[in-house]
Amino acid sequence: MSEIPTELRYTSSHEWVEDQGDGTVTLGVTDHAQDALGDLVFVELPEVGQELAAGDACAVVESVKAASDVYAPVKGSVVEVNEELEEHPEYVNEDPYGKGWLVRLELAEGVGLDDLLDAAAYQAVVEAEEE
Repeated sequence: MSEIPTELRYTSSHEWVEDQGDGTVTLGVTDHAQDALGDLVFVELPEVGQELAAGDACAVVESVKAASDVYAPVKGSVVEVNEELEEHPEYVNEDPYGKGWLVRLELAEGVGLDDLLDAAAYQAVVEAEEE
């Protein structure tokens, strides 16, 4: 069973979002997603300053199996990327909610996280996929 921290918010496309409490959020791919992808060999991150709309592809994670887009869960602008992933893409596999974070976004005006899934709703998405 995949790890699903209760303090985070989620998308049905397997991204997680952590509210930093200062108008920014950190995002990455869930434990379930990294497990399904297999061992990551490359991560392509967006440019700092890039504006993203909710649903825009904002990163690419590539494993020995496939390459997958990572989607921005909310509208915002990129304020930081996890540069360590250039040398260590395996951090996404080893610690998807910690060292394996991908991007920090400054939320656009008026954007909140209420439309995202809580841990229980995301758990239901994962269980439905596994049936």
